[in-house]
Amino acid sequence: MESKRIDPATLQLKDQVVSINRVTKVVKGGKNMSFSALVVVGDPDQGIVGIGMGKAKDVPSAIRKGIEVAKKNLKKINLFNTTIPHQVVGHFGAGAVLLKPAPEGTGVIAGGPVRAVLQSAGIQNVFTKSLGTTNPHNVVKATMVGLMELRARKPAASSPSGSQERPAQER
Repeated sequence: MESKRIDPATLQLKDQVVSINRVTKVVKGGKNMSFSALVVVGDPDQGIVGIGMGKAKDVPSAIRKGIEVAKKNLKKINLFNTTIPHQVVGHFGAGAVLLKPAPEGTGVIAGGPVRAVLQSAGIQNVFTKSLGTTNPHNVVKATMVGLMELRARKPAASSPSGSQERPAQER
């Protein structure tokens, strides 16, 4: 299912740095140090969020690159008022993130990487549990996978006779 690209120029995007990591490449002449930054960008009012990773010799450049990559990966999330429509588990690598809808006034019950993604997406009431790895890259990607699996709630269908018929379950 290919979705059309979201134009970042039309949105009020807010960026949030999830993690910054110092990485070293050992070469013949010694060690080459650089920084990698994991960034989440989103418009909370529109329910749009994207993630990106940038790598550069200094931290500000790495963050800038991460923001540019995240703007290219923006996705629209299906929301239900201020929460998510249904429970979902997102898997990526060894990481899994459980997302459950919460009643109004609960807030975002989530750890660091998951919280950054959910707040950038504009989700205000949700319960989460991060399972498996604590690696921020995998946790953020698992959260995005879970959010992309969300389907919009459909209004309850009523039959013309007024009674609800349930299909027989197969054994």
